[in-house]
Amino acid sequence: MRIVTLNANGIRSAASKGLFDWLPQQNADVLCLQETKAQLADLEKSAVFFPQGWTTRFRSAVKRGYSGVAIYARQQPDAVLDSLGVAEFDDEGRYLEYRYGNLSVVSLYLPSGSSGPERQASKDRFLAFFEPVLAKWLTSGRDYIVCGDLNIAHTQKDLKNWKSNQKNSGFLPHERAWMTRVLGTGWVDAHRKLEPEAEGSLYTWWSNRGDAWNKNVGWRIDYQLVTPGLAGKLRCAGVHKDSRFSDHAPLIVDYAG
Repeated sequence: MRIVTLNANGIRSAASKGLFDWLPQQNADVLCLQETKAQLADLEKSAVFFPQGWTTRFRSAVKRGYSGVAIYARQQPDAVLDSLGVAEFDDEGRYLEYRYGNLSVVSLYLPSGSSGPERQASKDRFLAFFEPVLAKWLTSGRDYIVCGDLNIAHTQKDLKNWKSNQKNSGFLPHERAWMTRVLGTGWVDAHRKLEPEAEGSLYTWWSNRGDAWNKNVGWRIDYQLVTPGLAGKLRCAGVHKDSRFSDHAPLIVDYAG
């Protein structure tokens, strides 16, 4: 089973850069997208966003051109969930889940706090709310693969300029501590599990400033977090950098079975 996750920074922009031409070549079973920045009514006008052979669902933000998540899957899910039960986060389109028997695949987009204190406060509220949700999922008896842009670089290995970013959103001490707690409860960081010492090859986002892409001055903020029962099924993972669909790159993880 191959699962791909990507912050598209606008699904229409990513499509114009070849995302849906690239997808059929990947032998993927699931594609999770974040930051789709589109309403369903905008996308229904073009078959590009509904490729044949894929079951597609969107959870868009109420605000037009903002946030939103989607899942594309080869297999029809048994159930689809798209509400966390908190209007602040549901109205921003931050969660979508496909269920297959005992397996859940989630597309998740955590708020970014980089635009100022108000957004950081929203991010912190999300972290406080979502930590017990993850704990509940962990003990539910279900297998979970949580894919998405978490907007947190966990350790010094996860961004190039860690020293100068210690006071910046995405690498704040309390955000990193949140990740440490989550992983400490049993959640497994799939890519880090497979490549425990890797650094620059794991980056998934690059600023549009300062020639960051060409210099590989990046951050690893896109993840696939899995419940412990799936850790033994991890086979390989990689970041696709041969094409640029967004300021993020697709994270691809292969699972046995």
